[in-house]
Amino acid sequence: MKAGTALNTRLDHRNPLVFDTHELGRRPGAMQRLSREIAAPADFGLVGVIGVPEGAPVKLSLRLESVMEGVLVTGTARASAVGECVRCLEAVERELKADFQEMFSYPDADDRSRSKAEPADDAEDDEDTLFLEDGLFDLEPVLRDVVVLALPMQPVCREDCLGLCPDCGLSLNDDPDHHHDAVDIRWAALQGLVVTDQDGEKDNMSGTASDGVQGAAEKQEK
Repeated sequence: MKAGTALNTRLDHRNPLVFDTHELGRRPGAMQRLSREIAAPADFGLVGVIGVPEGAPVKLSLRLESVMEGVLVTGTARASAVGECVRCLEAVERELKADFQEMFSYPDADDRSRSKAEPADDAEDDEDTLFLEDGLFDLEPVLRDVVVLALPMQPVCREDCLGLCPDCGLSLNDDPDHHHDAVDIRWAALQGLVVTDQDGEKDNMSGTASDGVQGAAEKQEK
């Protein structure tokens, strides 16, 4: 949910992703640069695929500019994302760099300074608008969106990853020549009959040999 949809929720200035713009002021053209390293929040990325581990360092470089409607925030987030190769399931690590720009509007911004639009469009725009609250803004929703867009939807350990053998699960990267002899299912039933016949022949031969030995022994006794 965007910050603009919950104006009655007070922001905590102790939150490392909440920034104070009081020093910037409301004079258009004023600018402030900030650098901050924060610990990544939980589920920061594509859950179950790839993301920045909770607590891992995220470096932020921000430029805050005061404009008529509010504060324009331009920045870059850098971090290391980890995940799993979708082909061979080996660990994957990627250096993440995500650029973003977002407007945080004053709650009392003059409507006349905004572009005119149809009433339905105004309602839709309000839902997407991020607002300043007592001079504070929360950067977390913005960061979550840009990090997801910057990460690969299907991470691979390398572009030419061969994946896993579909029959036994062996990594084909370790043994590219690995294969299994394919058996035509039309002959599978006959293989069972061949084994049965061979076993039967062996049993008959064993029986014949036993009978011969027994007969010879009887003659000697006589």
